[in-house]
Amino acid sequence: MQSQATRYGIYGVIAAVGALGLISVAVVLSGTDEPPVRPNDGGSFNVPTFALSPTNELKKFSSNTELREFLRQVAERQSVAYEESYGAPPLLVPSMGPLAGQGGFFESENALPQAQVQSRDSALLDFSTTNVQVFGVDEPDFIKNDGKYVYILSNDKLTIVDAYPAEDAEIIAKIGLDVEGQSLQNMFLHKDRLVIFYQGQGQKYLIEEYGYIPTPIYSPTTHALILDISDRENAKVVKNYEVSGNYHNARMIGDHVYFVVNSNVDYTNPIIPYVAESSRTTGITPDVFYFDRPEQYYTFNTISAVDVFGGEINAETFMIGSASTIYVSEDGIYITYTNNLPYQYYKTDSKEKFFKVILPLLPDDVQSKIKSIENSNLDPDEKWNKISDLLQEMYNNMSEQERDRLFSEIQQASQEYENRLVYETQTTVIHKIGMDRLALSYSSKAEVPGRLLNQFSMDEFNGKFRIATTSEAYGPQGSSVYNNVYVLDENLKVVGSLEKIAPRETIYSARFMGERLYLVTFQRIDPFFVIDLSRDTPKVLGELKMPGYSNYLHPYDKNHVIGIGKETKESQWGGVQVFGVKVALFDVSDVRNPKVVDVFTIGDQSTDSEVLYDHKALLFDRNKDVLSLPITSNDYIDPLVKDDYTEPKFWQGFYVFGVDPDAGFKLKGRVEHPNSGYDYGYGSRSFYIGDVLYTVKGGLMKMNDVQDMSEINQVRLGNTGEVIKYID
Repeated sequence: MQSQATRYGIYGVIAAVGALGLISVAVVLSGTDEPPVRPNDGGSFNVPTFALSPTNELKKFSSNTELREFLRQVAERQSVAYEESYGAPPLLVPSMGPLAGQGGFFESENALPQAQVQSRDSALLDFSTTNVQVFGVDEPDFIKNDGKYVYILSNDKLTIVDAYPAEDAEIIAKIGLDVEGQSLQNMFLHKDRLVIFYQGQGQKYLIEEYGYIPTPIYSPTTHALILDISDRENAKVVKNYEVSGNYHNARMIGDHVYFVVNSNVDYTNPIIPYVAESSRTTGITPDVFYFDRPEQYYTFNTISAVDVFGGEINAETFMIGSASTIYVSEDGIYITYTNNLPYQYYKTDSKEKFFKVILPLLPDDVQSKIKSIENSNLDPDEKWNKISDLLQEMYNNMSEQERDRLFSEIQQASQEYENRLVYETQTTVIHKIGMDRLALSYSSKAEVPGRLLNQFSMDEFNGKFRIATTSEAYGPQGSSVYNNVYVLDENLKVVGSLEKIAPRETIYSARFMGERLYLVTFQRIDPFFVIDLSRDTPKVLGELKMPGYSNYLHPYDKNHVIGIGKETKESQWGGVQVFGVKVALFDVSDVRNPKVVDVFTIGDQSTDSEVLYDHKALLFDRNKDVLSLPITSNDYIDPLVKDDYTEPKFWQGFYVFGVDPDAGFKLKGRVEHPNSGYDYGYGSRSFYIGDVLYTVKGGLMKMNDVQDMSEINQVRLGNTGEVIKYID
């Protein structure tokens, strides 16, 4: 007899996790592997059975067969739950994971940093590096510099520029990397090593069960390419690691790089992620860990640790939800994702709400009749027809005033009920994985209400993990939106919380700074909150309301915060109009009364900045007194031109400011980067080496004096320079 999972195919995870909970059914495995032999059982064969009880206990699959059986049982439970609620489920095409259909081909084997460099004349130069969230934890980017050379990724090329002294800057190497038609994504720079990530396409071969012809299987792969750049004009590839799946994110601490790769789970024929030194070598599979409480959607999340100089790699795979946002401290990786509503919720909730919320508000005699109908042996449609007739009769016998009062009470009670459900139906799942050099070890798991905005909504400080979320629910009675802050201990147990901050608004930016959190929410105005985190229970210390909003917050010093976002104002129709890029300086020295020191607005509605969605596009250094951010505008008017009329034009480049904590922003100048025709593949970045500001945009690098903004030199990065082709 076929199982329902076999009859209907695989549907993905489509039913409520709760509906799966405590069922335990043994299913005969029909895959390519035989059931494993259990130790000390005299050699008899047993099929593993998984209770799937919600204990949140981390376990490790002992074999590929056990993993397949776990997913087969999960899929069967989901199909049964779905069919009971909706009838026969539709046939959905399963998402194809890495090496799909291979059937176990691989078997398992048990704050802004600043640096210094010695220049040609032996003077010690300071230089800026990538704008990161956590000091000492580097983040990957498409451009890096070491105070002498600049390294830039674009499409399939690595360009190396001898950048200092700026007057003599020139391209010394343009290396074309053989990346299987894919674009180079980003990289790390550490001493004389580059670690470059790119997305590839893997090809393996499968011989179907009892067949004989190898069939090619294609799947996405992530490559970590390590280059020795001690000789900049003759870079050499040291390692080319290949991990099955799609690149998600990475961090570097000292000599070690940690990166996360996601791959989908095929429930009918799950393929174990693999790690190989190159596409031409045999791979091994990391251990796969899972929880006995199933997720709504499974993804293989493979975390790899690489020693940049030792050439060693270690990896572990966690079959959990798909990593959405990560936060990395010096000793822990936090993987987070939103636990969304299961499909079944939408149907069961309406019935549950009727009996829990609406029924108690009805007259006693009507309640009794409805309960009697519900307890009868009628089928569900007949029950509801009788209840509906009963309600209609009740309404007909009420006055209009009585009906309006009853409907108002029901709507209010329904809204309160839906607000409570926010905590149960939308949560952020947090997994903590400890790391120590190459060692990786799972630590703990937690769930908190709401969803994350981005990585800056999380932070670790003095052994505590802090997180800010937005809770929201939408229903027939309207919406419920508010914000929360939670404090968790080292085992991810919630020890303090502050909930329902700024009702009807959502978080637009967050920045944890030691014992404080600065939080910006927005609906029509920009409330800027100062929140105390010196104790486990967070507390709002002060609040400032002003037009506009900040998408990104950056520390100036302990008493001042820079906000970068958009200016807004209310329209004559009561809506909100969004205008130019706004740079604001907040004074938080009096935490109960935060103030705005200064606001500088750039352009109009068409003006944008990459900083609004990519913090690595910002350069700020208090000692150099420089704040540089990329700007684009389709309706640009030079603010220094005083003519009555100036024809607007498209403009792209950088606005460069000095920042005074008492006086605010002083515009030092603008560096324009005309559209060169080689824009594809280049983003916008600025950095300094010594007293030179370097700006990169549109295939052009410009060099200006960091103080008076006088132009020094420029280097075109387009299709110029000799290309050294690298073949792996």
